Amino acid sequence: MSTILAGVEHAFVETDRLRASVLRAPGTDAGARDATPIVLIHGNVSSSLFFQPLMLALPRPSVAIDLRGYGDSEALPVDATRGLRDLSDDVASVLDALGLSGVHVVGWSMGGGVVLQLLLDRPELVRSITLQAPVPPHGFGSRLDGTPCTPDAAGTGGLGVNADFIARLEAGDTSADEPTSPRSVFRSSYVAPGFYDGREDLWVESMLSTRTGPDNQPGDGVASDSWPGFAAGGRGILNAMSVAHLDLTGIVEASVKPTILWIRGAHDAIVADESFFEFNTLGKHGIVPGWPGEEAAPPQPMIAQTRAVLDAYAASGGAYREVVFEGAGHSPHLEDEARFAEELLAHVAAND
Repeated sequence: MSTILAGVEHAFVETDRLRASVLRAPGTDAGARDATPIVLIHGNVSSSLFFQPLMLALPRPSVAIDLRGYGDSEALPVDATRGLRDLSDDVASVLDALGLSGVHVVGWSMGGGVVLQLLLDRPELVRSITLQAPVPPHGFGSRLDGTPCTPDAAGTGGLGVNADFIARLEAGDTSADEPTSPRSVFRSSYVAPGFYDGREDLWVESMLSTRTGPDNQPGDGVASDSWPGFAAGGRGILNAMSVAHLDLTGIVEASVKPTILWIRGAHDAIVADESFFEFNTLGKHGIVPGWPGEEAAPPQPMIAQTRAVLDAYAASGGAYREVVFEGAGHSPHLEDEARFAEELLAHVAAND
C-alpha cells in the first residue's frame, strides 16, 4: 500500500471497469464540506500521492483517483487506439460509483488529456476544468496545426522511451546515482532547478508505482521508414498520447463548454515548445543522429498548440484563462502550493 498522509482517507472503489484506488480529503473548512468536490487526475509516471499536500490545504472536499496501471489501482491494459478513453472511461466509472457529477476537475500533464476526453464523452460530470501542464491536444508528434509530422507518427510511442529509465522503474530504484533514475528525473524534469520540499521520497514512491510493460508504461511500437526509425504502436500509455491515436480538439465544437483554467510553469522541461522529451527536438540538437530537418521533423510547439486550441474554444463560446508560474517547472501544485490553491479556488468559486 502507498504512503497516505494523516488527514487523507484511502479506499478502493469497485466499478464495472476496474478496482480503483481513491484518496479523499474532507477539506479544512467545516462549513465548506458539503461543497461540490474537486477531483484530481494525475499524470504519467505518478499517482494520486502527488496531490496529498494540496488536498490537505483545500477548504472544500477533494478526491484523487489512481488511473489504471498507477498507484494502487488495477494494472489493466491500455488500448492506445482509443487515445486516452480507457482512462477517462475509468474516471467516469469511479465518479458514477461515488454518486458524483458536475464536479470541478483538475488534470495534470497526461491527466489534462484525460479530463478533456471526459468532457467530450461525459460532459454532465464536469462543472469546471483546471489544466496543469497538459498534454498537447493534438497528441505527440504533430505540427502546430495538429497534422502528424509523418503519416505513421514516427518518433512517438512506446519505443521512444529511455530503456534504462523503464528498467529502473521496474527495479524500484530510489537512488540518484544516474540521470535515468526516477529520483534524478524528478529533480531534472518534474520541478524547476533547486526545488526541494522535504517530501521527495513520497514523490519517488509515487513514480515507482507505475506498472511497466507493453500494455502500460511505455507500450509497444512498430518500425518506420521515417526518421528515427520507429512509430506508435497500439498498446500502452505512450502510444495513447501519440497523434496517431489522440485528438482532443473536439472540445472546440463541444455543446458544453465549462470554463478552463490553464496553469503552467515557465520552466517546464516536459511540456514545452521545444521539449527534450520529444525526438524532433533531440534530433535538432544533435542528440539523436540523422535528423531530417525542420520541414520534415519540426520540434513540437506544445504550448502554442494548446493556446491555439483554447483560443478556438473561446471563440466558439467557451472561456479560458492562462496563468504562468514564473518560478515553476512541470508541477506548479508542488512548487507553489499556496498560489496554485489560490488560483484553483478562485476558479472553482467563479464556476460553482
